Amino acid sequence: MDKEAIYREIEAAFGMVPNFFRYMGESDSEWLALNWERTKAIMLSEGALDRKTKELIALAVSLVNRCNYCSLAHEAVAMAAGASEEEIVELKKVVELFCSFNAIADSLKVPCDIFPSGNGGG
Repeated sequence: MDKEAIYREIEAAFGMVPNFFRYMGESDSEWLALNWERTKAIMLSEGALDRKTKELIALAVSLVNRCNYCSLAHEAVAMAAGASEEEIVELKKVVELFCSFNAIADSLKVPCDIFPSGNGGG
């Protein structure tokens, strides 16, 4: 599929072609095609998680990775998918708390003693 056809699909899905996809396409159209297929398969398809939840996860990951573009974009899409301002603020609190807790656990080299059932627990 050529770059322009992919842009038309993206615009149909999002109402626009986000700069993320446009810049990727201008850099390498095969890379765009690969990542658009991945986006459709993971973010836009029906699955165990609804779109709002997927966008909230994407927002959390984007915050942790400190990607300003992605954080802003996924916050907007999460809200468009039904997330409230309160949910967004709470998500940010959870991200901040667990970034701190992860740093503490790693710095103290705390061995894990809590496992999902069937995954190494006693």
